[in-house]
Amino acid sequence: MTTEEKFMRLAIRQARVAEKEDEVPVGCVIVKDGKVIARAHNRRQNTQIATYHAEILAIERACKKIGFWRLEDCELYVTLEPCPMCAGAAINARIKRIVFGAYDRKAGCCGSVYNLPTDERFNHRPQVEGGVLCEECANILSTYFKNKRKTP
Repeated sequence: MTTEEKFMRLAIRQARVAEKEDEVPVGCVIVKDGKVIARAHNRRQNTQIATYHAEILAIERACKKIGFWRLEDCELYVTLEPCPMCAGAAINARIKRIVFGAYDRKAGCCGSVYNLPTDERFNHRPQVEGGVLCEECANILSTYFKNKRKTP
């Protein structure tokens, strides 16, 4: 198992927590020096707060953990390609690297719809690796939405 797969599996655990809470199953972990310093999952449905995506919550927790807003030596692992808000937050937090599982052809901004991290107009450009455990991450989401459509 690669390092990327190891940390993506931890993000998948967070996605499963979200699923149990009837949230869109997206999970995220932030890693610094090979150790998880923050973990989170989507909480938008239960809180009714639009910004409560897994990545935003994990970034907030990581900043609190290290006591600094710059997460320059950190890697963000998330089960779904970040949306514009989350990709922007990773850029603003100076995340070193974004690793995601499933591609998001409707809202993904790390290569699918747009590629914010490579836009040279920004002063920081995180490295990006997509497709880590892609099938597993995508299946969690598709199963969740299939089940939601069955429930009245």
